[in-house]
Amino acid sequence: MKKINQKRIMIFFTTIAIVLLTAVVFGKGIIDNMKLGLDLRGGFAIVYEVEPLVKDQPLPELSTVAAAVRKRVDVLGVNEPVITIEGENRVRIELAGVQNQEQARKIISSTANLTFRDVNDNVLLDASSIADGGASLVYNLGNPQVSLKIKDKEKFAAATRAVAARASSNENYIVAWLDFEEGKDSYAVERTKATPKFISAATVSEEINGDAVISGNFTSESAKELASLINAGSLPVKMNQIQTNVVSAQFGELAYKQTMFAGALGVVAVMVFMVLTYKIMGVISAITLLAYALFVLFSFNLMGGTFTLSGIAAFVLGIGMTVDASVITFERIKDSLYAGRNVKSAVAEGNKKSFSTIIDSQITTFIAAVILFILGEGTIKGFATMLMMTVVGTFLINVLLVKLLLNLIVKSNYLDDKKTWFGVKLQHIPDVSKGESKKYFGIFPNFDFVKHAKKAIIVSVAVLALGLLSAVYHGATTGKPLNLGIDFASGSKITVQSQTAIVTDELAQIFINNGYTASNIRLEGDSKNIATATFTDAIEQTKLEKIKADIKAKYNTDANDSVVSPKIGREIARSAIIISAIAWVAIMIYISVRFKWDYAVSGLFALVHDVLFLIAVFAIVRFEINIEFIAVILSIIGYSIDDTIVVFDRIRENVDSTKNQIKPSEYRRVVNEALQQVLGRSLINTFTTILPLFFLLGLGSGSVFVFNFAMLIGLIAGAYSSVFIAAQLWLFIRTKYTPKVPHKKTRKNIDSISEVIIPGIND
Repeated sequence: MKKINQKRIMIFFTTIAIVLLTAVVFGKGIIDNMKLGLDLRGGFAIVYEVEPLVKDQPLPELSTVAAAVRKRVDVLGVNEPVITIEGENRVRIELAGVQNQEQARKIISSTANLTFRDVNDNVLLDASSIADGGASLVYNLGNPQVSLKIKDKEKFAAATRAVAARASSNENYIVAWLDFEEGKDSYAVERTKATPKFISAATVSEEINGDAVISGNFTSESAKELASLINAGSLPVKMNQIQTNVVSAQFGELAYKQTMFAGALGVVAVMVFMVLTYKIMGVISAITLLAYALFVLFSFNLMGGTFTLSGIAAFVLGIGMTVDASVITFERIKDSLYAGRNVKSAVAEGNKKSFSTIIDSQITTFIAAVILFILGEGTIKGFATMLMMTVVGTFLINVLLVKLLLNLIVKSNYLDDKKTWFGVKLQHIPDVSKGESKKYFGIFPNFDFVKHAKKAIIVSVAVLALGLLSAVYHGATTGKPLNLGIDFASGSKITVQSQTAIVTDELAQIFINNGYTASNIRLEGDSKNIATATFTDAIEQTKLEKIKADIKAKYNTDANDSVVSPKIGREIARSAIIISAIAWVAIMIYISVRFKWDYAVSGLFALVHDVLFLIAVFAIVRFEINIEFIAVILSIIGYSIDDTIVVFDRIRENVDSTKNQIKPSEYRRVVNEALQQVLGRSLINTFTTILPLFFLLGLGSGSVFVFNFAMLIGLIAGAYSSVFIAAQLWLFIRTKYTPKVPHKKTRKNIDSISEVIIPGIND
């Protein structure tokens, strides 16, 4: 045994200590600085469709509209509002922690176009006559008023002088309007109403040369709100609300705590499993997994990313998926040890052989994430960002740091005679010095996968057929082949979380009393204290507020609500199909370049199978399909092709080892050998990915139960299809179409004696 290099061992433990110390010192701060989304903090999101104030007039730049909206949001005192432009005429506004949602809606959507008019509705002055920030709340004998600092005092004096001259006809009024609509509003009509639309109608008896005061039937809050709106300026457009999502603070806080707790347990479970399975390599994996978690969370915070329930679920899922890179490397190292290599050679060989597989699998996942980020909106975009961070973190931390720590401890010579520390058994390791050959060939050394593939395919066909029959039956009886959520079908959803059990009939009666009948009311939670009611109609905002007020009076809790218009529902459905199709095509092109076309076709077919399998299961169990279902589909696309590439990489390696001198009849053996070699690691990959999901399903928030269930089914389908769909289809194609072996021209050996033709002698 060589002399132990103490310096390398010292660096090894110092690196581990730095990771642990970083986690202890900065971990809590990183978690505390997480920017929580609406579903974790409470608040509401609204999507407005923007229209010009005057029909057929061109829209102003949406950046100008967004800036005007931001001024209004600042009036509300909301921390870190999210205002984004979507498409050509939409603005999404997300406000976390808002207490008075109705006030916020009014301030945001009101055009706040202030005008001063005479009794005949002629414009005398507009908001341009008021100084910037010149509106303020004042009191006169205890009565709230709005004081206005006049910028153009000469113009204001002329206007008030003209109004005062009408005193003889009793028309000396200056009327203050907010959002006067030409052809619809009128002082003559509004003056007869108990609550007129105009703000005030002040008598003017003489010319006013100074500032002005608007007095009316104000409360302190309404006067302050008016002053804030005037200061924020008018909006140059109409804001039509087409989608809303409201989450109560209580609901969000509980969901956050449950998801984080379940996620933490899931991460610890993965670490423990890796240590038990891979010994010293598992310890290294656990340490680097901790570094990975810190890196991804810190980077996401640095980017200003917003953590949502699905985003945290994606992060925890990413923990399991990123372990795949370590598993691929560790299993390659074990293969080399079982082949009789020494520790140093096995580690070097394992790192080298696993690198291309890891790169291919991570790039395909990254492709899906980029497409999701570019084409997705809202929480889907946040999910995609987290998925991209997972890929970057996997490469930088789980590949480079694992390799660094492994090389440090291995090249220290300390593990030269400790092969069992790598999770292998001595009785399985051949002694090559005695001429022994390989003894261990995995946990499925003689299983004929090709032979049994038909049985597995029959199971798939049966599930797909049951899903189709269920969809046809429910389509004929209810008109809904799939249980599409309001994200796709449009409508409204109200969620109530009570301290006590909720009686369905009592909740339904509240809706009926307000003129609505829920199409479905679903109870959740161990004590049936969470109820979700869905409606086929997009409930009007005023009626929605009345329903929520009645719910609060009954259950003493704020309800969550989500409303999607039919127009945006259709667009989401269309976008979902486009996103999936583009992801498939992009991944197929990449595999064709990296492998061959038959690998790409087989992989694509497996992806389509996974998506259809997931949809079929949802058709059978009738779980709701919502916008986050698209995130699941694209995650499964990334994961499934990741697992398929591991299989394809080994098939390609076995084919290349024959230098393409292989007969069609021998491809069956190649596929069986490849699957026998990789199935063990594929099962471990799948298990480490699914393990966090078990905790999220059992202990996480009910808000993401369907999301996590979909991920579980998709992951199982992805692992299964890699073996029994992708590999088997590749075998079928390759057997029917065998690539031509390039003919190599042989060169004559000029050093050997050749017959020389001499004219006239031996020609």
